[in-house]
Amino acid sequence: MSRTDEVVNGIKRMILEGTFKPGDRLPIEKDLAESLGVSRGSLREGMSALSILGIVNIRQGDGTYITNLDAPQLLAPMGFVVDFQGQGDPRHIHTVRRLLECEAARLAATRITDEALAQAGELLDEAARIAGRSPQDHERIMEIDIAFHRIIAVHADNPVLVGLIEAFAGRTLRGRLWRSLHEEGADRRTHDEHVAILKALVARDPERARTRMANHLIGVEESLQELPDDADTNGEAAGP
Repeated sequence: MSRTDEVVNGIKRMILEGTFKPGDRLPIEKDLAESLGVSRGSLREGMSALSILGIVNIRQGDGTYITNLDAPQLLAPMGFVVDFQGQGDPRHIHTVRRLLECEAARLAATRITDEALAQAGELLDEAARIAGRSPQDHERIMEIDIAFHRIIAVHADNPVLVGLIEAFAGRTLRGRLWRSLHEEGADRRTHDEHVAILKALVARDPERARTRMANHLIGVEESLQELPDDADTNGEAAGP
């Protein structure tokens, strides 16, 4: 094990043992290096690695702090794994996304708040207005799509599930934007499918919510089979 690994594992262990909690400021460099039994150079390298992992936040001139350690942030580095594994066949990414989001819809059906349902409804009302215009604002449509799915994921009340969904869903944006731009009627179909999902959530029906989400995402997967490798999305969207 390298000295850098010792720092990373040492800080992780201290967090798990309760020595450091989210938001805590770490001891000064000299004291922390001594407690971990490493040099200051190794400590700095370890802190850089922990920063990339979303475990610490290095503030120039103010010290180093433990982050809030929320699951989506900690799972963000997994995005590279998703990118790498999806290079050969993006259907693998879409399949996993479907599994995750269908479960999120099932869980959210009995946990989502009335306020969140109202917020989701407002988003879909805006999407309907945009879909009736010409030309359509495809970028805003994608923003609404992301926000709608995130409301559902968050109300599954499982932060790990939220982090996984964001890691996978963010990697499908290129294809989803291409579909919005090039497939006639795609935005209207997506809107209708979203409305069906929302109705199931309003009815507090877990199985219907799961089924409606599955129907929606299977339709997206099927349409994206036609996505060319060099698809031009006119500046693909970026997001969670």
